[in-house]
Amino acid sequence: MEISLALLPAFIHVYIFALESLLWGKKRTNKVFRMTEAEAQTTKLMAFNQGFYNLFLAIAIFLGLHLRTGEMTQSAGTVLVIYGLASIIAAGAVLILSSRQLWRAALIQIIPAAIAIIPYLK
Repeated sequence: MEISLALLPAFIHVYIFALESLLWGKKRTNKVFRMTEAEAQTTKLMAFNQGFYNLFLAIAIFLGLHLRTGEMTQSAGTVLVIYGLASIIAAGAVLILSSRQLWRAALIQIIPAAIAIIPYLK
């Protein structure tokens, strides 16, 4: 159960990576981020970089879940999963605090990660 909970925020962040690093400037992506074409063009390099941060958080969770399957690496795996989920929660909080109009996007990140982290903190 805890594995499937942690996969949701990881896959959300793979999707965000795709939007920011691969699909930035496309009409649908601009709509998701409430951006004009000019704003998307101006922020393209920043978004490309930011997308990779999101991908790296997802990779930490995937790797942590994989490591948890081994007896010798279970603790390291747990640390990676907690790190990835806690980072997602913190990034979502920063998004809310810095851009209140993006509160929905922040909650899409925060809520699944917050639910997924609970079993790891017991």
